[in-house]
Amino acid sequence: MTTDPTPITPPPATFDPQAPHMQQPKLRQVRAFPVPMQGPDGQRATFLGLADAKQISDKPPVVVAPQVRDLLLLFTGEHSLDAIVAKIGRGLTRQHLEPLVAQLDAAGLLEGPTFDGILTQMHAQFDGSTTLPPGSTVAFADMLVQADMPEGQQATEEQKASLGATKLAEAMDRWIDEALKDEESPSFDTLPKAIVAPHIDYPRGWMNYAKVWGRLRVADRPERVIILGTNHFGMGTGVVGCDKGFSTPLGECPVDADVVAGLRQRLGEPLFTNRYDHEREHSIELQIAWLQHCLGKGEDGSYCKVFGALVHDPVINNGDSYDGQGISLASFVEAMREVLAELPGKTLVVSSADLSHVGPMFGDRQPLIGEGPEPEQFRGRVATGDRELLGMLEANKPDDLVSAMAWQGNPTRWCSVGNLVATLGITRASEVELLNYAGAMDPQGMGLVTHAAMVVR
Repeated sequence: MTTDPTPITPPPATFDPQAPHMQQPKLRQVRAFPVPMQGPDGQRATFLGLADAKQISDKPPVVVAPQVRDLLLLFTGEHSLDAIVAKIGRGLTRQHLEPLVAQLDAAGLLEGPTFDGILTQMHAQFDGSTTLPPGSTVAFADMLVQADMPEGQQATEEQKASLGATKLAEAMDRWIDEALKDEESPSFDTLPKAIVAPHIDYPRGWMNYAKVWGRLRVADRPERVIILGTNHFGMGTGVVGCDKGFSTPLGECPVDADVVAGLRQRLGEPLFTNRYDHEREHSIELQIAWLQHCLGKGEDGSYCKVFGALVHDPVINNGDSYDGQGISLASFVEAMREVLAELPGKTLVVSSADLSHVGPMFGDRQPLIGEGPEPEQFRGRVATGDRELLGMLEANKPDDLVSAMAWQGNPTRWCSVGNLVATLGITRASEVELLNYAGAMDPQGMGLVTHAAMVVR
């Protein structure tokens, strides 16, 4: 059978026979995902979508036939197109291959000048502003505005801009009311040292966002908020700091320049070398809107100052950076303690943490739904394992959590061990309380993500 790698929905892209990176293509790290759609023969089928795993390129995904997966294994930069054609055979020709190479290049998925240009532009945009523009929060606010429009009418950009903040705030209030309606203690008497909230999208995680952030509406307002997130896509091998503020449809939170200066003095520029990792990262931004809504503005009319950092996984290399070149977890915790001890006012630390990621979309063979007792038993084992590990945090034993993860091999793919451990270390926690535990699964049962709401005193 002929192997046809022609993209299913190719945008304009031109193959350049004089370009070395096209003649000998090297595929960057990509994320593959199923795309149900109508094929060239008019039949419904599942194709393969390819997108930038590092989320540096924001170009539309490339959609190809599933058979192309094996072909892409040869895009290592070591094989010419002619060599790839000869190796694959089965009727493959350069005329088949060149459009695929051109489209991958146009999408920024090949190493070469096209991707270099995208990267340079992204860096320039990042360094050209003192505040990161909103991403996940504005997309959700836009969705809320659109949902409130008459059937068949599309919201304009002006309507999204003018109504987004109101719709987002209204949604948060509804979620808080629902989450706390039966709680004996619906508010914190005093500002805690830290909280743990999820970073899953709002529709799937609102309960645990609201369970913890909603309790802060009447607490003392902190001078600053330190948000520790997860580096899902970036290049950093250790802790990665951000020297910018963050924004949502509700407004802007300025960066805490004193925290940035203090950390830079102690840890040097390596803390900020990979600051661009924050450009596409969602785990910090998703806390900003809740911060703004629940803590409000100060007497000067401004939201709280913030500092965001992405914390690597301490299970992989015992807390050191993955390559020995980045900032270790221990040195970051020590430096942050010293900086905060010198600054006036109260500080709230936020651990933006999701827990287990299981199901077929994450590589598990065990289905999450279906006939027989196995799916329910599997979900039960995930919850039991999560509870045991969360118990180590409740017992204020973060080192035990890291040891257990290392021994078990993190079988359910907790993604935020680093920022959880860093939070307890920075705050020198004396009490950790689990407020709620939950999981979110898609209707098809392809993936389950668990998360928790916790308070640290």
